[in-house]
Amino acid sequence: RIARPLAAGTVALLKNDLGGIVQLGAVSLLSVGTAYGLKHLVHEQRPDHTDFQSFPSEQSALAFSSAAFMWDRYGWEYGLPAYAAASFVGFARVDTRRHHWWDVVTSAGIAWLYSRLITTRYQPPSNFYTGAYVTPHAAFVTVAYKF
Repeated sequence: RIARPLAAGTVALLKNDLGGIVQLGAVSLLSVGTAYGLKHLVHEQRPDHTDFQSFPSEQSALAFSSAAFMWDRYGWEYGLPAYAAASFVGFARVDTRRHHWWDVVTSAGIAWLYSRLITTRYQPPSNFYTGAYVTPHAAFVTVAYKF
């Protein structure tokens, strides 16, 4: 349940991307919070008939929120494996009869929507710096590269 958000957070930490960590947290909290709220409003019976907490799937919302974040923040190279893992979570929820397929699809849509609204594309810091300034007697241009 928490492996995908931890993996996404680890990628952001390795990239020293504090803004990404904040965005991941926001997307995850809003996705799971919305799923939780809807679950207590809709009262849809689970396929295994254990209770009326089927719609939507909070576990799928959490899995798809990190996948959507990875795709939107770092590109398809990170997002595609994350979506594959999230899809496995969704499949498992349906296969174990804890959720209907539309519960999982709705959770994925909620996560995708929040990620599209919140997540911005990652811009790696540049190690190349330039500057220029003028004095009454001279003009200076600086070029630097940080190794």
